[in-house]
Amino acid sequence: MYEWQKQIQSIVDEIDQSIILHRDDALTLQMLSKRLGYSEYYVTRKFREVSGMQLRSYLRCRKLAFALIEVRDSDRDLLDIAFDYGYSSHEAFTRAFKNLYGVSPSAYRKNPVPVVLRTKIQPFDRYFFGLGEIGMLKSTEDVKMYFVTIPAHKFLHIRNYESIGYWDFWQKQSQIPGQDCETICGLLDSVKNKLDDEGGSEANSSSGHVMAYIFDPKGRVCEWGIPLCECYGARLAENWQGAVPPQMLLTDIPEGEYLVFEHGPFDYEQENRSVEEKMDQAMASFDFEGSGYCYDNSPGRIFYFYHDPKRFWKYIRPVKKLS
Repeated sequence: MYEWQKQIQSIVDEIDQSIILHRDDALTLQMLSKRLGYSEYYVTRKFREVSGMQLRSYLRCRKLAFALIEVRDSDRDLLDIAFDYGYSSHEAFTRAFKNLYGVSPSAYRKNPVPVVLRTKIQPFDRYFFGLGEIGMLKSTEDVKMYFVTIPAHKFLHIRNYESIGYWDFWQKQSQIPGQDCETICGLLDSVKNKLDDEGGSEANSSSGHVMAYIFDPKGRVCEWGIPLCECYGARLAENWQGAVPPQMLLTDIPEGEYLVFEHGPFDYEQENRSVEEKMDQAMASFDFEGSGYCYDNSPGRIFYFYHDPKRFWKYIRPVKKLS
C-alpha cells in the first residue's frame, strides 16, 4: 500500500548523499529513474503525487539549501561553492540564490538572517502511517539517569497550547500561516550556532532542533496533570544576537538543575515503540529517595525532549533541590 512512499524515500535519501558528495552525475532524472527501474515520466509523476512538488524543483531547492550552509559557515570563494553545487558561473549561482532567498550570496554571508531552507522530505514513516514496528525486536539497552546543571541559554521556538504529541502538534501548526513544519524547520535549519547542532556541511533538516514543554499556568493540563504548552525550536547561546523570525518567540532560559533520562542509539523502524515504553516507565518509576531533588513544575521551567534514533532518545526534566 505504501510501496511508492518507500520508493520515493529511497530517492530522497540518495539525493542528499549525492549532494553531500557533489555527485551531479547521480542527480539526473535519468539516473534516479534507472535506480527505481521505471521511466522518467513515471518517476516524475509519482514523485509529485507523493511529495506534492516537482522532482526538478525539489532537487534545485535542496542543493541551494546545502549551498547556503556553506556560504554561511565557510570562507570559501563563492565561485567554488557555485561550481560544487552545479552552477556554471557566479552569475548563475547568484541569480538562483537570490530568486529563492531574496538576497545575494555575498549579502547573506555578511548578514545571515533566517530564511526558509528546503528541508529534506520524509514521505515514508512507519509510525505516521500506523504500521508500527517491524518484527518483535526489543531494545535491551538500559536507560541512563543522571542529574545535570544546564547553563543559561535562549530558546527560539513556536508553541501550541492545545496539541498533544508530535504529530498532533504539527497538524495544528499547519493551520497557522507561516507555522507549518516545512517553514519552521526550514527557518531553524538556517539559524547558525544552534547549541545542539551536530555541525558539518549538511543542510541537516532537524539537526539542532528540539521538542520542549514549558510549564505555564495558561497551558493545558498534560497526562501528568501539569500545565504545559508544547514547543518546537532550537537552543541558542545566552548571548545570541541573531534576528528572530516574526512567527517565532525567543525566551531566556535561566541556569537550572535537570534530571536526564537517556537511551542510546536504536533502530527506529524496529525499536521505537519499545524504547518509548521503556523511557516512560523509567520516568514514572524514578525514585528520588536520598537524591535531595524533586521535579520542578514551576512556571517558566522547561522540559526538553530529544528524539534522534541515530544518537539517542532523551528526556531532560527540570528538578529542584529539596529545602
